[in-house]
Parts: sequence; C-alpha cells; structure tokens
Amino acid sequence: MREKKLFVLAGEVSGDLHASEVIAAAHARCPAIKVFGTGGRRLRELGVDLLYDVEDLGVMGFVEVVKQGFFFRKVIRALKQAVVRERPDAALLVDYPGMNLVMARYLHRLDIPVIYYISPKVWAWKESRIGKIRKYVDHLMVIFDFEVGFYKKHDINAEFAGNPVVEEIGRLELRPKRDFLHEHGIPVERKIIGLLPGSRQQEISLIFPEMLRAAGMLRKKYDAAFLLGRAPHVNHRLYDAWVEGAGVPLVDCSAYDVMNYSDLVLVTSGTATLEALCFGVPMVVLYKTGRLNYAIGKRFVRLHSISLANLVIKGLYARERTVPELLQHEVTPENIFREASRLLDDARGAGNMRRELLAAGEKLGSVSPSGTVASVICNYLRLPPIV
Repeated sequence: MREKKLFVLAGEVSGDLHASEVIAAAHARCPAIKVFGTGGRRLRELGVDLLYDVEDLGVMGFVEVVKQGFFFRKVIRALKQAVVRERPDAALLVDYPGMNLVMARYLHRLDIPVIYYISPKVWAWKESRIGKIRKYVDHLMVIFDFEVGFYKKHDINAEFAGNPVVEEIGRLELRPKRDFLHEHGIPVERKIIGLLPGSRQQEISLIFPEMLRAAGMLRKKYDAAFLLGRAPHVNHRLYDAWVEGAGVPLVDCSAYDVMNYSDLVLVTSGTATLEALCFGVPMVVLYKTGRLNYAIGKRFVRLHSISLANLVIKGLYARERTVPELLQHEVTPENIFREASRLLDDARGAGNMRRELLAAGEKLGSVSPSGTVASVICNYLRLPPIV
C-alpha cells in the first residue's frame, strides 16, 4: 500500500492537544500514515513533522494579529510550499480559523480533501466565514450539538463528533477529596476556592491581579483555602510576578484538581468554563482584554454570554445566564468578591447551579470524538475504518 500523507494545522495549545488525540487514534489503525504541518509538543511526541510550533502562532486579540501580519503571511507561504511538495492525501484543520480558512481554500484548489475539526465560531461573530466553509470544507466536524442545527440553516452538513473535553476528563484518575486536602494540610471544613486565570500572557496580566485582590477579601470573610491552576505550558514566572506580595497563600495544582476539589472557581472565559461545567463546580466567569480589542469585538460579537458554559446550558442567543459573568470594566475585586460571596453564602443556589452544570454536560455527547474524527480521516485516506 502506498504511504498515506496527512497535513495537519493546529495553531494553539488546545488545538495541538485535540489534534494529537485524533492522530493517535488514526495511527492506532495505520501507523504508517505520514503527518506533517503545525502543532506543539503533543503532536511532536507522536512523530509529526512540524514546520511551525504553536508557541509561535498563539496570538490573542485583533490588534496583536495585525501586528504579526508579516510573520503569518510568511508561515502561510511556507505551509503552501510544503503542501505542494508533499501532496497530502487529506488535510485535518483544527480550530484556528484565521489561518485554517486560508489554507482550506488553497487545499481545495489542489483537490485535497479538507476535514475541519472544531469549526469556527461563526454563530458568535464573522458569519461571513460561512460561505468559505461551505465552499472549501469537505467534512465539518463540530463539538457542540447546537452547531449542527445552525449549519443546517445555512445548507451545510455538519457532523457532531462529541466534545474533546469530555474525552480528556473521562481519562482522569483523581484522588478522593479527603486525600487531596490531607496532603496539602487543608482542614475538611474550610471553603476551597479555585483560581483559573487563563493561559495567555494578556489574560494573566489583566485578570489574575483582580482575582488575587478578590481572593484576599474572600480569605478574610471565609478563611478560605485557595488553589491555583497554572497552565503547564506557560512560564510560571508570569504567574509568580503577581503572586509575590499578594498575601494570599496558594496551593499549586493542575486545573482539573482545581475544578474537582473546589467549592467555587473564579475562571477566565474560555475552554476552562466548559471543563468546569463537566465537573459541576459553581463558577464566576471573568473576561478582560485590551481596550481596542474589546471595542472591535463588541461591534461584531452577537451573543449575550461570553462563557461556553452558559451557551451550552441556555443556548446561543438566550439572555438568561446560569453562571455569573463579569466583562471588561466589571472585572474588579469588589465585583468578583460580591458574586463569589453570593454563591458561597447560598448553598441552595450553588446546588442548583451544580445540577444545571452537570445536566448540561450530558449535551456534550460522545466520550471518544477523536476516534470519530480519526474514522473520517481514514475514510478520506481510503484506509479500513477504525473499529
């Protein structure tokens, strides 16, 4: 059998994780598939030939993308050259719509099938991208069930693969809470509050200081213990610069430990809100970006909620919120303290939120989306289906 080639483009750490799960599942069926493109540590560990690393490509915000325009054009040229040189049998594009839709168009021109996994959030903004998806994407794999209906309205067939967060959490082996607390010397009767400040430098610098000031206020009122979930790929000095002098003792642990053992989490908007939903942990969601980025984004985003948790629970365009959100100028220690206190003081309200979160988690579907996507890839590569 002729060697099969797959081009993969994952431009962020989360994309590297999700793409690596798919590639691992595909390799389980056919180890001889040659994979090349962009990604990070996890894809590299699978032997993928990386032309660029996600650390070079992970940029947040409209302004930052414009500033890096020359570099991104250089990357796209290099990727196009690699595609021509290698002539892959199919392409897997993961999230990262700015670059992926450009490459989708180029791949389509070369008659290379395009599988798009984790579609652009066109239901939130940039609906103009729908036409490009319809024209250049051969197989669209979505991770929220509501996306199937959305795309159907636009005459696009989308397949619900399930959500990769469910798959990742399903593999965890977490200790009983009592064991965790004993290891860190935390009395079982103390309130546990988790801090999840995000994984991008801008998020950390704008939101983490406000979290820490609110934590100081909560510590005085509740004598709470605080867990800090640091992103493993982020230089810890980015966090330490704010921790020093904050006067709040923090227990460093994984983000999943934070979600599993906390009574409440303060979390930066993003995938972490979806993960916290799966754990059923009450949360306060925070989002803050640069003023210009916010002004631009406010003009285009059509949703009433910023957190994935609320979107899954309430639907795309609902105005009601289960999870409290603080946005931009609202992200202050006083506001964070107020919302956190409301949940900590209202056991019934927190319990209702927990039940709503867990019920919504059931909407996220299959525990093996990577296997589903890998099966689609094998079909396009004309390999036997994964069983």
